[in-house]
Order: sequence, then structure tokens, then C-alpha cells
Amino acid sequence: MGPEALTERSDRVAAALKLHRTAGRRRAARFLAEGPNLVEAALRRGLVSDVLVTESARARFAELLADVPLHVITDKAAKALSDTVTPVGLVAVCRVPEVELADVLQAGPRLVLIAVETSEPGNAGTLIRIADAMGADAVVLAGDSVDPYNGKCLRASAGSIFALPVLEAPELPALMAALRQAGLTILATGLDGELPLPEADLTAPTAWMFGSEAHGLSHDVASHADARVRIPMRGGAESLNVAAAAAICLYQSALAQQLG
Repeated sequence: MGPEALTERSDRVAAALKLHRTAGRRRAARFLAEGPNLVEAALRRGLVSDVLVTESARARFAELLADVPLHVITDKAAKALSDTVTPVGLVAVCRVPEVELADVLQAGPRLVLIAVETSEPGNAGTLIRIADAMGADAVVLAGDSVDPYNGKCLRASAGSIFALPVLEAPELPALMAALRQAGLTILATGLDGELPLPEADLTAPTAWMFGSEAHGLSHDVASHADARVRIPMRGGAESLNVAAAAAICLYQSALAQQLG
């Protein structure tokens, strides 16, 4: 490693280190994407403002980084920047996409996933990945939910966070009002839902609400939906985790709307 490599004490690396914290990301409107898959997806989206890479990673990912301005960093700096057990030595500083709910709704969405009070970043990222796979037009993290640009959420999304609009909406009543005004039917999921999924009319534009893994949707939140839907289960399991429920419901919507 040459003497030009940046250490963890250099200004550029120190500024990037602050992006490990939600407050730092919000203040700078930047986040870190680590590893070749996320960096490639961020580059395609045009969000990358800086690339920090070790000498060995630059050689390893030479094709990906062929036309990308970058800064070589030490292995120690790469370890500090990483939030994984085995750092690969490739981190991009990215701009947070500017996405407004009004713009999403103006485009006439037909399928939206709303994750309510989702505090676990792995679950949030998985829901974003499912929404992307099923052709959804947007994901909204509603209420007190995790920052979608958390490193674990980014990895769980497998790059899908760069493929569709992902928004935050702290005020759920205002979100629901805006969705209804845009012509979407709001469906809540739950074990006590009065409408079996096979009987739900999913041909219209639909916003699906899913609760947290631990608590599901509160009765108060679910009662404000246009209908509460349950997934009939023939086996002995009492419930499904949120990712499985979301995959089933969005797949049914995709079929009904002929998105798939």
C-alpha cells in the first residue's frame, strides 16, 4: 500500500465514518454503500459522489471501477468504514435520492407497500426487495421506522433500494389520506382480518400495509384501512413472518393487475 493511501484519520474518511449514524446521514444527505453489488447499483442510479477502495479491492474490482474516480484507503480505514464482519475494501459515499410522495402519487401508482413501525433493518430491506420483485411502484416506511439507508437494510434489499422509490412518512394519517386521494385502496393485513385474501378485489390500485415483525399492525391503524385481509392457512402454523405475508399479498396483486 503506497503512502498516498488515506487513513481513518484523513478528512475524507472521517467524514464518511459519520455516515454510520442516522443523524450523520440525515445531516449530510449521504449514505454508505459497501461491496460490489451495492456500489454497482448506486453507480447505475448516478448516486455515487465518492468511492473509497483499498489497493487490493481496486485490483479485484478493476472492471467495475474502470471509469470511476476513486480514493485509495488503507486496510485499517476500510475496516473502520465497514459494518460487516469481513470487509471487502470497497465503499461508496452516495447521495440520498430526492423522492417526494407527491411525485410518486402523481405518476399514478398501482401497487404500493407500506411498512408500518418497522424497526428491524433486515426486515425493511427484505420488504423493499419483495416490492421490487413484484413490480411495486414504491415503498413507504411509515411511522417510527428504521432509516432505509442503514447498512443492514441496504444489504437486505440486495440493491432493490436503488430500483424503486423508497420514502419515509412519519405521519401515517396524512399518508393514508394522500393515498386515498390518489385513488388507491388501502388494505391492512392481520390474522383477524375479515376478508380472506382470495376474495379481495386486487385489480384496482392498491396500497398494502404491513406491521412490524414483533407486534403486527395495531387495531387502531388497521381499522383505518379500507379492508382488513387475512391469508388463509391450511397448516398448523399460527402466523407468517412479515416478509412471507408481504410476498404472498404482493404476488396476488401482481397477478391481478397483470404486472408479472
